[in-house]
Amino acid sequence: MTLQVPEKSKLLIVDDNPTNLGFLFEYLTQSEFKVLVALDGESAIEQVQYAQPDLILLDVMMPGLDGFTTCKHLKSDPSTQDIPVIFMTALSDTVDKVQGFKIGAVDYITKPLQPEEVLCRVQTHLALRNLQKRLINQNKKLLDSQDKERQRSLELEQALKKLQQTQLQLIQSEKMSSLGRMVAGIAHEINNPLNFIYSNASITKTYLEELLHLLHSYQRTYNNPSPEIVAETEAIDLNFLQLDLPKILNSMQVGAERICQIILLLRSFSHLDESEFKLTDIHQGIDNTLFLLQHCLKSQSDRPAIRVIKEYSDLPKIACYGSQLNQVFTSIITNAIEAIDQEKEKWRTGNNGFESNPPTPTIWICTEIKDNANVVIKIADNGSGMNDEVKRQIFDPFFTTKPVGSGTGLGLAISYQIIVEKHKGQLQINSQLGKGTEFVIDIPLDLNEE
Repeated sequence: MTLQVPEKSKLLIVDDNPTNLGFLFEYLTQSEFKVLVALDGESAIEQVQYAQPDLILLDVMMPGLDGFTTCKHLKSDPSTQDIPVIFMTALSDTVDKVQGFKIGAVDYITKPLQPEEVLCRVQTHLALRNLQKRLINQNKKLLDSQDKERQRSLELEQALKKLQQTQLQLIQSEKMSSLGRMVAGIAHEINNPLNFIYSNASITKTYLEELLHLLHSYQRTYNNPSPEIVAETEAIDLNFLQLDLPKILNSMQVGAERICQIILLLRSFSHLDESEFKLTDIHQGIDNTLFLLQHCLKSQSDRPAIRVIKEYSDLPKIACYGSQLNQVFTSIITNAIEAIDQEKEKWRTGNNGFESNPPTPTIWICTEIKDNANVVIKIADNGSGMNDEVKRQIFDPFFTTKPVGSGTGLGLAISYQIIVEKHKGQLQINSQLGKGTEFVIDIPLDLNEE
């Protein structure tokens, strides 16, 4: 069906830059929108109350109330919380963008603004908002005309899902692109000074060995030093320095090598040096994910360290989208960690008045070949688990059980799309409230790139 934008839709543009305001006002007015403007967050909140715009274009960086604070205020008010908000910003940091989505924004437009892009995104989200309103109205009429309206509602629901999937793909693409740029930047900035340290460490070690050799030659040749030299030798503990200084240099070299390994791991995790579709080591992807999440696995003030049990079968490399699978592993393992963190009382010891031998928080990861045709990856935890209602919605876009501002509901929805649509596989969930959760990934060994 054709998605239509309501005629004479009312837009509110909030920007402290008069040039941007004038440019957008003129362009969108010519596009037959009714346009309102505000120079700051305070006046924008006042206008929204009486004008009730259909969509808000909101600048992030403003004096007084910034865009994030203004958006939080609008989303906390029942009379304005359903108005779509599109942020306009020059910020390219993934953290800033994720923060915007968490507090309720539907999209981002990156400055400098391109008029065609602004119009396209505005029309898309007005159509989405229009479909949502129409879907609600149609559902109310089902009680009177079920047969006729059920088909109409189904069409609207399908269109809404299609729009949500499109929006999901845009968000995923932006997140992965930003992650790639961020990792490349970090690797580049660290590599330059690291190469200087690493290359000079071995030279310094050689120079030190030569100096120590010369010192030993002096000691053998002049075995009766003056009292002043003897006193200085004892003051600086020369024997200890000769033993400890090579150890310090070795430690520096080992540390530099470790940083090199971390950089290579980050590059491998995001597959910045590789084509998107290629032969991939599944186990390496899982291990890289665990390494990058190891700070979350360590013991916390309210729970012990999370134990990870790996049961790997002998898997061949498989042709797949490796960086996207890493994203799936990250999302599922992160959810497992969060489910374990929700069960704080479960892990406490008898010293706090609880059972003397509490269970250990654990994540199990198992891989196997099924029927010589599929790879099966199982990731399970003994955390909080889920009830049937949550399980039915767990892969829906924007569904989350977390408090407002703590999650976007995108991680598992994107994971499901990656496994089912991209890899022609299956992503299933087995869970029992209070017992734990198991995610089962099933993808074909022989996947042809489309």
